[in-house]
Parts: sequence; C-alpha cells; structure tokens
Amino acid sequence: MLISRLKLQNWRNFKKIEVDLRDRVFVIGPNAAGKSNLLDVFRFLRDVAQPKGGGLQRAVEARGGMTKVRCLLARRDPEVLIEVDLAEKIDTPAIWRYCLAFRSEGKGKQRVVVSKERVEDLRTGAVLLDRPHNPEDQADRERLTETSLEQVNANKDFRDIAQFFGALTYLHLVPQLLKHAELGASVLLEGDPFGQSFLERIAKTPDRTRDARLKKIESALRACVPNMRDLKFSRDSTTGTPHLEALYEHWRPDAGWQREDQFSDGTLRLLGIMWSLLDGDSLLLLEEPELSLNESIVRQIPPLLWQMQRQAKHRRQVFVTTHSEALLEHSSVDPRDVLRLVPSAEGTRVVPATAQELELVAAGYNVADAMVRKAPPGELTQLSIF
Repeated sequence: MLISRLKLQNWRNFKKIEVDLRDRVFVIGPNAAGKSNLLDVFRFLRDVAQPKGGGLQRAVEARGGMTKVRCLLARRDPEVLIEVDLAEKIDTPAIWRYCLAFRSEGKGKQRVVVSKERVEDLRTGAVLLDRPHNPEDQADRERLTETSLEQVNANKDFRDIAQFFGALTYLHLVPQLLKHAELGASVLLEGDPFGQSFLERIAKTPDRTRDARLKKIESALRACVPNMRDLKFSRDSTTGTPHLEALYEHWRPDAGWQREDQFSDGTLRLLGIMWSLLDGDSLLLLEEPELSLNESIVRQIPPLLWQMQRQAKHRRQVFVTTHSEALLEHSSVDPRDVLRLVPSAEGTRVVPATAQELELVAAGYNVADAMVRKAPPGELTQLSIF
C-alpha cells in the first residue's frame, strides 16, 4: 500500500494542512520549515503501531511530550490530529482511512489520551472503529490511554494498517557511527534511524539474498567509485563482528582491501541508500540523501529511485527531504511529486506545484528551475558573524 492523502492538525510546525501524495515525494523548503517534522508523522505512526516497546504513550514520550509534539500556534485547540488515506496504487481510490487524534489528559498524571480514533474501509463504506463513542471506552476511560492500532486483540479487522505502519523504514545514515562503532555503542535509538545497526541488518539477511544485493550495489557503485571491486560481507575471525570489505585497485595485487571504516562518507551513505532500496517494499523515508555526495552523483538519485520502483513487485513509496537543486534536475522528477514547505505566521504551509510551474516543466524546464531557483531563502548576503 501507499499513503495517498495526509491531513494534519496541530502537529509541530503544521497548524493545519491537507495534501495529496504520490509514490515519490520530494519535500523541499528552507531550514526549520518542518521537512523532518513532516517525515516524523509517519515515524510516529510506526512507533504507535508497535505492539512491543511502542504505543501511543511511548511515541509521544520519545518526542519530548505533548508540549513538543503540539503546534505552538494551537492556542485554543490542544488536540493533535493525524489522518491518512491508504491506496493500493497511485492515482487509484483509497481503500482505508485511519484517523488518530489525541490530547493531554489535563489532570492527574497528565497522560496522553485518545480523543478520536476512527478506521473506515472505503471500499465498502464500513466504519470498523469509532472511538471514544463505543460502549467499552465509555465504561472504562483508562482504555483511552492506548490506541487500538497498537493492540493485536483490537486491530484484527484492520491489521493491514498496523502492519503497514510498523514496516516503515527511515534512514539518515551517519557514516561516523559505522566507522567508529564505539560512538553509539551505549545507546541504540529506537528504529535505528542513523544506521548504527546497519551492518547487523546485513548480517541477518540470508546469504544468497545478501550476496545478490551486494553484487547489484557493487555494480552501481563502480560508476561513482571506479577503483572499487569485490564488495563482500565478512566477519571478524576473533570477535565475529560483521564487516563490509572491498578491494580497491592497487599497484600490488590484493593489497587494497579495505573495510567500512576506511570507506568514504559518501560511499557509506550510498551503500545505506542502495541497501534500503533493495530491502523490502514498505514505505521508505530518506533524509537528505545528498549529504557527502558529489552533485553528479546526487543527480542520479531520482532515476535510481525510479528504477527501483519500476522493477519492484510492489511499487514502493519513497519520501525524500532535500536542500539539493541537483537532485531535482533529472527529467524523471514530476513537479506533482514535490511538496514545498513555506513558513508563515500561522504555521508552515504545504504548497504543491502551481499551474505556472507545471507549464514551465511541460515546456522543457526541469523542476529545480521551475520551482526552486526563483528566489534564495532569506537575505543570504547578510549571513555573517561579524
């Protein structure tokens, strides 16, 4: 499945937005506009849907509590609302609608409570869940501290939704955490957003699948790292620690073997992106994939995503946040794929491509020219510490 529509109310930067989504979504905008916060909506739903170590209370607590989650502009309405439509394919009618609204208890322990949870099967028009209007919630208000999404005994009729959210992948790989494992050894963040256990994920993959993926990645990487070959998985003979190794061309035969701690930051980030693209068919969130990469390589990220989506058995939805104009230059980027975030006095607005921008792209301009380069963010000439 994929998310075809998103509605938010009082979520972080966003006082109120409603936007249609496609199978590739590029989120652009100035610093602090809320690009990461928009992606965090889906990570939040993933955390809520986790039956073990997750749930509503844990998901809100991990983000600093309601005061950090709720929009600062929510003066009169303290309720946070998230609503999504799920479809089987892009440009087809949605089959599910899930809505979750929550607020602070307002007394006692100040817990987070569900103020609305509703599930609709849009194929039949049936309402499978409507809280807190059901008799069970009315009889026991403690039930409102948990969502039905996180309870396997309560989500039986719409478990596809819980499994969809639970399978989401988020990647913002930090190469230093792979090169210097001791930096993150004491704390492994939930969901592994920074790739701390990236090598462990590779190690747990069945041998034949792992080798086939690494062979594909090596073939793609040689276009931008031409002196690298024989990318393979190995384990330390003493400790059993998993590693990636590659042979770099050297004047002495077999003298150029290097492990991941000797790879460049850009090579490691590309490895993480390519592995994530090949690893499953769930919703994939990529945070600024252009970091540490040459612009000529960044330009190839959209066609890489497009190729993956065309070849996959189930077309995978991908969200990308970016500051890179180069990433939006490729002809495969549709202006309808781009969400532009615009800060305002009433919260960040989400602005889709205008009719004029669509006409410019149709006339031969790329998306970067039509939608990004019209004006620089703020008065950059005034950026100075003196």
